[in-house]
Formats: sequence, C-alpha cells, structure tokens
Amino acid sequence: MSQQPAREEDDDTFSSGKDPNLRSSEVTEGPDKAPHRAMFRAMGFDDEDLGSPMVGVANPAADITPCNVHLDDVADAAIEGVDEAGGMPIEFGTITISDAISMGTEGMKASLISREIIADSVELVSFGERMDALVTVAGCDKNLPGMMMASIRTDLPSVFLYGGSIMPGQHEGREVTVQNVFEGVGTYAEGDMSADELDDLERHACPGAGSCGGMFTANTMASISEALGMAPLGSASAPAESKERYEVARRAGEAVLQCVENDLRPSDVLSKKSFENAIALQVAIGGSTNAVLHLLALAAEAGVDLDIEEFNTISDRTPKIANLQPGGTRVMNDLHEVGGVPVVIRRLLEAGLFHGDAMTVTGRTIEEELDQLDLPDDDAIDEDFLYTVDEPYQDEGAIKILTGNLAPGGAVLKVTGDDKFHHTGPARIFENEEDAMRYVQDGHIESGDVIAIRNEGPRGGPGMREMLGVTAAVVGQGHEDDVALLTDGRFSGATRGPMVGHVAPEAVEGGPIALLEDGDEVTVDIPNRELSVDLSDEEFAARKEDWEPKPPAYTSGVLAKYARDFGSAANGAVTNPAVKRDE
Repeated sequence: MSQQPAREEDDDTFSSGKDPNLRSSEVTEGPDKAPHRAMFRAMGFDDEDLGSPMVGVANPAADITPCNVHLDDVADAAIEGVDEAGGMPIEFGTITISDAISMGTEGMKASLISREIIADSVELVSFGERMDALVTVAGCDKNLPGMMMASIRTDLPSVFLYGGSIMPGQHEGREVTVQNVFEGVGTYAEGDMSADELDDLERHACPGAGSCGGMFTANTMASISEALGMAPLGSASAPAESKERYEVARRAGEAVLQCVENDLRPSDVLSKKSFENAIALQVAIGGSTNAVLHLLALAAEAGVDLDIEEFNTISDRTPKIANLQPGGTRVMNDLHEVGGVPVVIRRLLEAGLFHGDAMTVTGRTIEEELDQLDLPDDDAIDEDFLYTVDEPYQDEGAIKILTGNLAPGGAVLKVTGDDKFHHTGPARIFENEEDAMRYVQDGHIESGDVIAIRNEGPRGGPGMREMLGVTAAVVGQGHEDDVALLTDGRFSGATRGPMVGHVAPEAVEGGPIALLEDGDEVTVDIPNRELSVDLSDEEFAARKEDWEPKPPAYTSGVLAKYARDFGSAANGAVTNPAVKRDE
C-alpha cells in the first residue's frame, strides 16, 4: 500500500511559526528538520528558542592574554540580553593572539594573520549554521577588526561588543601601562633603571583583565567602532572589570534583536561618511597607526572606496584634541570618566568635522544618538585632557601618510611629539627585527641614525610584525627625538617617536626599501609628508638589476599560506580575494 502524504495539520506540528525569511528556518522548520532540532534539543534549546531568531555570539575568550581572559563573562551578559529580548543565543569560539606576549618574538608574525582567521572563522560558522544575526565580542588588538570584517562580509544584523580596557597600574606614585614596561627595558639596558625598579614596574603595570590601557590599537579600534556606527555610542570606554561593561554587553544582546526586527545590516549602516568619521576620530584622539591598516581592510570588505591618502586629507583639517597615551598622559578610563568617545565626537560634530547624519547600529544617526545620551557639559571637562577644536592639543591630527621615492605606495606615521619633525640621517639596514633589536640593545645606536628594518611586510614577514620592543628600546635609551625608524612591518599602538611603518611596496615585492644600503641619506619630513632617500632614479634602477627577492622563510603551514595570500599594506593587507588587495 502506498504511503499517504502527510496531512497539512500534521505538518503544523513541525512548525514553530518562525518568520520564514529568517535564515535559521532552514534548520528549524518542517518535518524534515526533525534531526536538526534533535541536535538543538540535546543542547537544552526548547520550542521557544527554535521559534526565535538565531543569534551567534562569537567569543574569542582565552587564557593567553588579559585582554580576553574575562570575555566568557562578557559574552554571558550579551547572551542574557539576547535571551531576554526574545532571541536564541548560540555562543561559539574563535582564536586570539596576545600581541603583547608575542611582541619581539617570531610568534608576532601570527598577529595580523589572526585578524584574517577570526574573520574567516566567524563567517564560516554563521554561514554553516544558518545564523540570523551576530554579536561579535572582542578583546585583543586583531579581534576587533577581525570581528567587524566578519560582520561586514556576512552582512548579517550585527552589534559589535568590546571587552573593555584594563585599569592603569600604580608604580612609584604614578599611573603606568604595559608601554612603560617595554620602555623600561630600554631604560634598564641604558643603565638608567635598576633591576629592582624594572621588576617592580613589571609587577604593577597590568593589575587585571582588559585590553592595554592607553589609546593603543584595541582602544583605538573600539573607539572607531562607535564612529563607524557598528557599536552603540558610549559602549567602548567602560573598563573591563566594571559593572558598566556588563551592562553594555547586556544591551548589545538586546540591540541585535532590534537589528533583526528592522532588518538593519552593516550594508545599511556603513557608508563613505562612516569611514570619514572613523578617520576623524582616529586622528583627533591620537589613535594607533594600525587603524589605518584596519580601516582600509574594513572599507574593502564594505565596498567603500577608501584611499590611504584620504587619511592625510582628514588629518590636515582635524586637530588632535585628546591628551591620551602614547602621545599624551591619560588612559581610556580617564576618557570614560568624562563621558567616553561621544564627548570627542560631539566636539568634532560641533566644529563641522564629523558627519552627524551617518547611520548607526541603533537605526538612528550619530546626531540623533548623541541627543539620547546624558553627557557632561563641555565646560565641565578638564581642558588639560580633552582640548577644544579652537585651542587643540596639536593643530593637526596625529596620523600622517608619507610618500616619496622610498614609499611610493605610502607609509604611516603617528605624531606623538613634534609635528614639525624633519630628520635626515644615515640608514642602518637590518634584514629583520631581531638584528635591529640586538643593535639597539648592545648600545650601538647613535644620534641621527635612521634604522631601517625590512622583510617584515605582509608577505615578507609574513604577517607584518609589530615592533614595540625595538621602538620602546630606542625611546627608553633617550632617542625619542633624534633617531628615526622605518619598516615595511608595523608598530604597536603604544609606539611613540618618529617611527614610520607600513612602507609600501614592501621589500619582498622589490619596493625601494629593499634597495637601501647602509649609509644612504634618508629623510623623514613630517610637514611635507615625505619619506625619501638621496638616490637618483638611475641609481635605484642599477640596484634593482642586482636585487633578488629573499627566499620565503616558511614553505608550509599557515605562515606560508598567508605569505602567498596577503595583499599590500597600502590596501589594508587583506586576503579576501573579492576585495582590493594590491596597489
């Protein structure tokens, strides 16, 4: 006897009434999805959950960095918010790399690669499990752009959630951060700090959980997430271990359900104005040079045409108004206590330097969101900390893009001292970071030197290592103002001094930095945005004929893969084949 077709009323048994337009209905609705639902029920999900929007909570919690050690608790608060707002929260993990712990080692080559792996892994899980929305949690530096890249690429309704900043430590009556410890290594090597002093500094600089406390890369990208509109205004600055941080997390979980209800996606939020706002904020707060790389990558993912020279255009018209480390003295918690990132945005908006009509993840514009916040009056904020646009900390923004015959594709510098800096000196050539560090630590550095570290670019490294160890050692030995450093690699957000990174094209691609020789006269000219060497085109051409690329350091495994896949730093060093990758 032939089987009779299932009756329509029987089919209703297998329907939760979920909106069929939600992607998760592909794995929760109908009799043929009984095995799928059985798997969900094994994890404790019930009928109400299965009828709700499925929200992925991407969590890179780990015990390998204080930036991420508390993120399970932050994610739990977000999950609570999702659940209370009527969603089905599904937590999943991804990787992180501790930039501070890997700094100065071969392991630092993994850092930028982790940005790509985070983006890829969140994309894969949300795609494979047919999720409807994302709350992306982040702690250490590359978590933040990686998570935002994933949200943009998937174009799922998304809310970005930062894990928060560490509180400053106390040493000899002053506030300190990990930056002071890195610089203390150089001071100790110079003989100006005792072993006991360095030991005491080490023990007190990092008092608990959270990302590094100054306006370094993590705090820069967290601040930028607000300017981009990918995180609610006021969400970046609450300290990692504060009650406010967990309230921010809970509200993020609630907010993502509003995004689902309104079908509000990153493509609806992000525009050219969003990225111009992000750059304006970056240069006004003295944010990390790494944000140049990450904003270029985010723009590429979003399909927004952003050229590296636009950082100069915006920096030229936007003053630096925040006295934040590393170019100043204050930390993220100080900014939080005066109202957080929104107080900076408000000053820029009132001066006509910010697009108030840019959209945010709440469905309201930046200007509308500011009106919703209870911010302190401008005249109640310490002007030795947050300056006015009319009487700024520095007349121009902190980020400069240098070009010239050494960097035809551009190079990046953050002004942390004299914005009129002009330096010409002999090049001291190093083929990797380790050789340069030995040179500095052995006391060979001389006033006037230009330290050039090459073969550390996206492909050449691979991975564009950050070099806070070298730069901090230079500064720690008293050479913040009379020695310059350039590299096709990167610098930490905690770096200060005339340090020029992201030199493009990189050495392994035959860029001019590959052709430098010891003693060549190199000029770093901030006012004229120039990075050049006193060589003729003919001399460059002659050297290029004798040049051979350095053999790859890795021929198998993940580092070999990314040495092949990375694009130019001038375009964000992305690996996504669908976006702008090369010059």
